[in-house]
Amino acid sequence: MLKIGQSQLRFEDDALITGRGRYLNDLAGKGEAAAVFVRSQTASGRIVSIDTSAADGMPGVVAIVTGTDLKAAGVQPIQPRGRHPGPDGGEMRVPVFYPLAVDAVRYVGDPVAVVVAETKEAALAAAEAVMVEIEERPVVIDPLEAVSPDAPLVWDEFPDNRCFTFEKGDKPGVDAAIASAHTVVRQRLRISRVVAAPIETRGAIASYDPAAGLYRLELGTQAPHRVSGDVGPVLSVSPDKVHVVASDCGGSFGMKNAGYPEYPALLFAAKQTGRTIRWTADRLEAFQSDAHARDMWADAALALDADGKFLAFDVRVRANLGAYLGPATVHPPVANIGGIAGVYQTPKIHARVDGVFTNTQQTAPYRGAGRPEATYIIERMIDLAAYETGIDRAELRRRNLVPKEEMPWSSGFIFTYDSGDFPGVLDKALEMADWSGFEARRAEARTRGKLRGIGIANPIEIAGGPAAKPNPEFARMEISPDGKVRIHVGSMDSGQGHGTVFRQIIADKLGLDTDGMEIVTGDTHEVPQGTGTFGSRTLAAAGGAIWTAADTIVEKLKEQAAERLEADEADIVFQSGEYRIAGTDRAISFAEVIAESDSVSAENFVSNEGATFPNGCHICEVEVDPETGHVELAAYSVVDDVGRMVNPLLVKGQITGGVAQGLGQALMENAVYDPGSGQLLSATFMDYAMPRAHDMPGVEIAGFPVPTSQNPLGVKGAGEAGTVGALSAVISAVSDALYPFGIRHIDMPATPERVWRRLQMQRTEESVL
Repeated sequence: MLKIGQSQLRFEDDALITGRGRYLNDLAGKGEAAAVFVRSQTASGRIVSIDTSAADGMPGVVAIVTGTDLKAAGVQPIQPRGRHPGPDGGEMRVPVFYPLAVDAVRYVGDPVAVVVAETKEAALAAAEAVMVEIEERPVVIDPLEAVSPDAPLVWDEFPDNRCFTFEKGDKPGVDAAIASAHTVVRQRLRISRVVAAPIETRGAIASYDPAAGLYRLELGTQAPHRVSGDVGPVLSVSPDKVHVVASDCGGSFGMKNAGYPEYPALLFAAKQTGRTIRWTADRLEAFQSDAHARDMWADAALALDADGKFLAFDVRVRANLGAYLGPATVHPPVANIGGIAGVYQTPKIHARVDGVFTNTQQTAPYRGAGRPEATYIIERMIDLAAYETGIDRAELRRRNLVPKEEMPWSSGFIFTYDSGDFPGVLDKALEMADWSGFEARRAEARTRGKLRGIGIANPIEIAGGPAAKPNPEFARMEISPDGKVRIHVGSMDSGQGHGTVFRQIIADKLGLDTDGMEIVTGDTHEVPQGTGTFGSRTLAAAGGAIWTAADTIVEKLKEQAAERLEADEADIVFQSGEYRIAGTDRAISFAEVIAESDSVSAENFVSNEGATFPNGCHICEVEVDPETGHVELAAYSVVDDVGRMVNPLLVKGQITGGVAQGLGQALMENAVYDPGSGQLLSATFMDYAMPRAHDMPGVEIAGFPVPTSQNPLGVKGAGEAGTVGALSAVISAVSDALYPFGIRHIDMPATPERVWRRLQMQRTEESVL
């Protein structure tokens, strides 16, 4: 029988690898029309006119919809889900964001019209014939430049381009500690802009049922209920009037976790035309219109005493939000900023985050959603402090770790860690990576003309939040007398293997065969409630909801089990699929009891006791070719505490995938806009580098599980852990490789050109001296 803790290949994979997956483009409908969006090729400007007259009469054209049409019909602006304090103590500045631009465009790719035609080819031809006249304006793409006094304005009504100012912590205490500290390390850190670039680009099939007054949206997403919640208000209907059906999802990583402007525009066009309309982005369009991520500058100061103990940490962040606020844009820079405390004892911490508008595409959650950024800031500063004090980087971390005996631990800055053994994780990672033997490997590499470096990072992240009150998740379980199980669950799989671990939980709990289990998800009508998949929450939230539903069913059948065992109900206990008379060996299986019962069901929409805090230690080794700047990963070790591991094989897969995405950002991925025109220069895979198999060695992964009591399974979350640690570990290793040349830090991405130029600059400076 499949049990919790057992490695199991994903049940979902057989269908996917044999071509039986049902992705959006596999859903072939009859009589569909095709949609193509007309997008601005100008980054900033006033719309003078949109002339559709030539396109209207072209063969196959069904309709052309503009932003003016949407506004006149009562379509509402898109709203952010969250609010933060506005600049200077006012309200957060929320721009008017219609699904199609009305009066002005503010980034390259801004949609200004949608053309609906009988075929994709006809729609493309007509879109080319739509004439858009724009009076161009100056642009700003960098958040540091955007807040300067003479910067061009993205929105005339927001005179300094700031959206919000979030501040937390003890600023006077931090300032006093820094002023009296033995050592203070300061650094400006660049966290680059990236795109999710999933294999399957975004798309949607939109239709409208006038008799039911019901919109229907089919698409790949990780959070169907969130999409309906985002789109419904834009169309002035309740979310239950937007029926979202999720197909198999060919990658999301957070990017498909929200409503986009294309969705209400397509649904509006479907209602107006009475047609089912399909839209699929090509890769260029995806680069322009998918939400980007990260993109911030952080100015940090870390204060230490003479023994290397941390005294205070001060962080100032300018986060690039892009031109508009999507539903989740304001989340990543703020929601997980508590991670800058790391796994360390720092008495005083303060952070300020300014959200800044620029003439770029909106940003939104991407694997980690603020967690990798927070970890990067604290871990880079510790490395720089180690160089400054002469203390070994691992030893400096050890001196400041929160002891296991102090759990639960309040960092004094937003988060309270419920469990963990941070010193134990560090020790295991140092041994696994042979930290003490590194200098011999560095010396050997030098004989081959290579610069070898080793990097370390101790990431921690919040999972299954928010911290004070975790989001709930829905599960309904129905079990028939033949032992068949049907589960409705609100979390949507986008490649993680939910169906496998859900089956393991039920098999372990009830002792039933996994072959008789059906999982229903991804449909907002079939599953009436749900929160979705994001933030490493699913196993704790959805798994916990399934476990709770199973508990309810077990309790419902306890009386019947007692009758079968000829015992008092109060004497019956349940464990590992069996009802048992306490203190005896007399037992009856759950399967035997349900076989003589009617079908039984239970449902809940519950929250866990609290968020969890997966943590670990990443150690990375690289070799740098000083003649070319090329960086090659030589080794990568991870020790992770993700709590109880339901399926260790899937945990390792998730961590490995996360490391690959962190490696990509650290070494090569970079979404680049031209500062003069606002044109996206990295809009194809010819210009936007992605990691390949040869870029990444095998990742050695070891578990260090410290179960949590915050949910019934004791799990902490693993989906984002790899990325959270990888950014820091890789840049730490590259910087260490360059340290013999006097280079303490290099900003991401550490491309061959950037590394080579930095070496040449250092050599030039040394020759002058």
